[in-house]
Amino acid sequence: MKKDAYNLALLCDFYELTMSRGYFHSDVKDKIAYFDVFYRRVPDGGGYAIAAGLEQIAEYIMDLRFNDDDIEFLRSKNIFDEAFLAYLKDFRFTGDVWGVPEGTVVFPHEPILTVRAPVIEAQLIETYVLLSINHQSLIATKAARMVRSAKGRPISEFGSRRAHGEHAAVYGARAAYIGGCNGTACALSEKLFGVPAGGTMAHSWVQMFDSEYEAFETYCRLYPDNPTLLVDTYSVFGSGIPNAIKAVKNVLWPQGKKKCAIRIDSGDITYISCKARRILDEAGLTDCTITVSNSLDEYIIRDLISQGAQVDAFGIGERLITAKSAPVFGGVYKLVATEGSDGNITPKIKISENIEKITNPGFKKLYRFYSNETKKAIADLLTLSHEVVDQDGPMEIFDPEHTWKRKTLENYTVREMSVPIFEKGKLVYNFPDLAEVREHCKREIATMWDEVLRFENPHTYYVDLSEELWNLKNDMLNHR
Repeated sequence: MKKDAYNLALLCDFYELTMSRGYFHSDVKDKIAYFDVFYRRVPDGGGYAIAAGLEQIAEYIMDLRFNDDDIEFLRSKNIFDEAFLAYLKDFRFTGDVWGVPEGTVVFPHEPILTVRAPVIEAQLIETYVLLSINHQSLIATKAARMVRSAKGRPISEFGSRRAHGEHAAVYGARAAYIGGCNGTACALSEKLFGVPAGGTMAHSWVQMFDSEYEAFETYCRLYPDNPTLLVDTYSVFGSGIPNAIKAVKNVLWPQGKKKCAIRIDSGDITYISCKARRILDEAGLTDCTITVSNSLDEYIIRDLISQGAQVDAFGIGERLITAKSAPVFGGVYKLVATEGSDGNITPKIKISENIEKITNPGFKKLYRFYSNETKKAIADLLTLSHEVVDQDGPMEIFDPEHTWKRKTLENYTVREMSVPIFEKGKLVYNFPDLAEVREHCKREIATMWDEVLRFENPHTYYVDLSEELWNLKNDMLNHR
């Protein structure tokens, strides 16, 4: 099948189509529905996540059409009547969408995205909305953890060949860049999104030449500006580093060029990098940096640095592009309210024996409070959409799971987190350049306390419900 042979309109769970036909032939066809997108648990037992994937959702919604082939396929299922198929033929999204900007730090149960639309429209976009947010938020969150563990050393995403398909590679590189990675090995991600792509050589380059020195010497002649030489094809110290030093001195130094690098892809990284650093410095290659790869993650990076490894940069593949240690983000798409023809909003709640699966009802807003003294985030507040938040304080917040834990906020600044994305089906949000999104993510993480950012047993960040929302939720639970 050709890569452009399918239309994304049918990238949906089949029950969204069967439900939509049911809505179409019932008295709720024109009812407005409100859905929240949120996640329940932070991947890897962390304290925060990074929102990503919003721009692709906007592109999908703007392009969402059912073409003739889609209609014919659905007709062949023999369960969709012609009136409903005619509705799909003319389908356009006409609703409203609010979302937190990409790169924003988000916490469990907070609306990353809210959709307000006629119920069929809201239902049909569910799958793509979730797959985009779930995938890119997962990778951006994993990348942010790795970048934090590297303590300022650059990280490149190297995972395309281990990604779960072509789109996971391309969009995964985008998300990793949002999370703080400096670049990617995926050339298509630079073409599409501007993620800086780079790379040098594989072991096969070294093996193709009659000698390791010839491989290095040839590469330095072709790419004399800061080349990276892979030194562990045969023996790091027996031949790799000596040949790299020789090639640099014979090819680069006569041109007045000193910047170069070696890459280590195997072995005891701490031992090898420390010994390599000594050898390079003794040979006068003090400008030569050391890059390492080979199944790295945030914990290995942290251990390498704590052990004194002489590493200047990291290349990370499978454990980043697949978020190997926690490969599911767990975002959900839940109905939280309906709106009648009179404009009145009726809150909806999902109840479960599992407490974390009980939803927060109603059309809501999300606010974040920052200390004016430390500039750090203090707590988030979920309110019903009509509530007005006190901008001056003092304000009392509490942990919804432990109502006895209360805190009074003073001397703070408050910010509404979500912004309009679509209004009546029209895109109203100007998406920033991806480099700006990356910088926004960096600033967002800087507002978090170290206790929230730590890998093990992070502090649970306060996400409070307003008193009115809290009372509404309890009333609905008690009178179900």
